[in-house]
Amino acid sequence: MPEVTTKKNEQVANMIFSSIYPHYLNRIEKNGRTQEELNQVMKWFTGYDSNKLQEFIDGK
Repeated sequence: MPEVTTKKNEQVANMIFSSIYPHYLNRIEKNGRTQEELNQVMKWFTGYDSNKLQEFIDGK
């Protein structure tokens, strides 16, 4: 497993959510989960509602 560094943390923090989301979705679907489950977790973590989460997914 790669070492976690300040530089890596900054790179991840600067990534656009809409570019990361498909990777999350692909990973969870490989593990037998659904997009709805991913979105529910994202809503728990962020506090955003479905509309706001969709805006981020769409890259707005």
